[in-house]
This record gives sequence, C-alpha cells and structure tokens, in this order.
Amino acid sequence: MVTVATAERHSNGRKIRSDALPEHLDYRDSGCELSPSCLRCPLVRCRYDEPGGARKLHQLSRDAAVQVRRQEGVGIDALAAEFDISRRSVFRSLARGRSGS
Repeated sequence: MVTVATAERHSNGRKIRSDALPEHLDYRDSGCELSPSCLRCPLVRCRYDEPGGARKLHQLSRDAAVQVRRQEGVGIDALAAEFDISRRSVFRSLARGRSGS
C-alpha cells in the first residue's frame, strides 16, 4: 500500500493535485500561424476558442471585402476570379452579409 504524506493532502483527506497549480506548469508561448506569441496576438478571441477557428476569421474578412467590391458594381464572375473562389461561394458570402451573420 502506498501512502501519501499529510503535507500532500487537504484537511479533508483528499490528495492535493500539484499539476493544477500554475507554477508547476511548463507553458511555452509558441503562438500559432496567425501570431508568433499568444500574449501579443492581435485577435480579441483566440482562434482555437472561436467556432470555425482561423478559417472562420479569414472568411469574415473575405466576406466583407466581397461585399464592398459588389457594392462597387463588380460582377459575380469577376469577384469569383478576384478572390479565387467559386461563383457559389460569392453568393454565400453575399447572403451572409445580408443576414448579418
């Protein structure tokens, strides 16, 4: 039988988890492909916490650009070629802009 010293237990007898303490973690701020450091990242919310991740973040900025160009009078085929997406993706992007999502 293995026993744990009393210093490693709570007063109620439960074992203290040393891995739950931040000073015992080896945290490396290695960032991701969007930013070299998590602590200096320009995003408001981490790409890993955002539903859809980096793809969704990229898609939001692309959708805004597609909508601006469409308001300038650029045609669907020209938008598809400019943003290197399909005609259907252009229509989806415009629809997301109309719905506000």
